[in-house]
Amino acid sequence: MLEKLNQLSDSHGALVPGRGLISGVIALCLGILCLLGVLAFHFPQYLTTPELRRSYDVEVIRTVMFVALVLAGGLSLVNILFNRARWLASFAFALVALSALLGGHKVPVGDFADGTPYIGLDWFILDLLGSALIFIFIEKLFALRKDQPVFRAEWQTDFHHFIVNHMVIGFMLLATNLLVHKLFGWAASDGIRGWFGALPFWAGLPLIILVADLVQYWTHRAYHEVPLLWRLHAVHHSAKHMDWMAGSRQHILETLITRTLVLAPIFTLGFSKEVIDAYIIVVGFQAVFNHANVSVRLGPLRHIIVTPNFHHWHHSQDQDALDKNYAAHYAFLDHLFGTAVKSTRLWPENYGVLGDYVPNGFWKQVKFPFVWKG
Repeated sequence: MLEKLNQLSDSHGALVPGRGLISGVIALCLGILCLLGVLAFHFPQYLTTPELRRSYDVEVIRTVMFVALVLAGGLSLVNILFNRARWLASFAFALVALSALLGGHKVPVGDFADGTPYIGLDWFILDLLGSALIFIFIEKLFALRKDQPVFRAEWQTDFHHFIVNHMVIGFMLLATNLLVHKLFGWAASDGIRGWFGALPFWAGLPLIILVADLVQYWTHRAYHEVPLLWRLHAVHHSAKHMDWMAGSRQHILETLITRTLVLAPIFTLGFSKEVIDAYIIVVGFQAVFNHANVSVRLGPLRHIIVTPNFHHWHHSQDQDALDKNYAAHYAFLDHLFGTAVKSTRLWPENYGVLGDYVPNGFWKQVKFPFVWKG
C-alpha cells in the first residue's frame, strides 16, 4: 500500500475517471486535513496562529470537520465496496478512523498558555482547503491550457514550497514584525500615523495597495537586476507551468525579505487594522489568482490592474518579456516606469528560467542560491 502511495505521489498527469482515483485522492486529502485539524485541536498553543484564534468560530470549524470526515469516510467505503483503487481508499479510511479515535470534531479545547512558539497549522489547513476548492474550480471553468492536469509535472515541488511557506507562517510573521519594528520603528510619526489611520476604508484600501505595490515593484525589479538577489528569485521563476500552486514556489529568504520591506511602510504610515486586514485578503487572492491557469484578461482594465495575463508574461521565456511586468497589483506602474510587456500575441508560450538551470526539487532549490556557480 505504501509503495503504491509513493508511486502516486511521485507521478503526474490526469487522473483517469471511473477507477476510484479521483474520489480516492479527494478522500485522502480530506482525511489528511482532518487528522491535522484534530492535532490542532489537541495542541492549539503550538499548532494554531494567535491572530486566527481570535477570528474564527470554533463551532463552525467543528461542523466543517464533521462534514469532511463523513465525506472522506463515505467516498472511501464506496470505493472499498466496489473494489476501485481499494489500496487508496483503505489508506484514506484509516486516516478518517484515526481522526475519529483521536476525538474527531469533538475534541474539547480548554484554556491553554498564550505566547508559546507555534507553527500555523490551522492557517495551512484553511489556506490549502480554500485555495484548492476555489482555484481548481476556477481553473477548470476558465482554463487557459485545457489539457493541463491538476497534477501537472513538478507539482510535488510546488506543493512542498506551499507546505513550508504556509506551515511556518507563525515564524514568518514573528520574524517579519520583529524586523519591521527594529529597522523602521524610528520612522513612525504619530501625526502621519494618525492621518493614515483615520482614512475611510474606501480611500485607505486602494492607497495601502498602492504603497505596498510601489515597494513590491522596486523590490521585485531589484531581484531581477541585482545578480545576488536573482539567485533567490530564480527559484520562483523556475516553474514551467502556471497554476494556483506555482506562486508558492518561492525561496523562504525571498519571502522574508519581501514581507519585511512591504510591511515597513504599512507599519510606519499607520493604516487602520480594517484596511490592513482587507489588504492581506487582496494580496493573498492576487498572489494565487495571477499565477493560475485561467484565461482572464479584463479588457482595457488589464492596463490598470494586474491580471493572470499580465503576470503570465512576467514568467515567460520570450525575449521581449524578460525583466518586465514587475507590479503585483497595479499594472499601470509598469506602464509608468517603462517596464510593461509590449507584444502582439495574447499569451506567452513557454514559462521558466531561460536556460533552465534551476534544479527541480524543494531542497535542491533551497540550496540553489548558495551553490550555483553561474
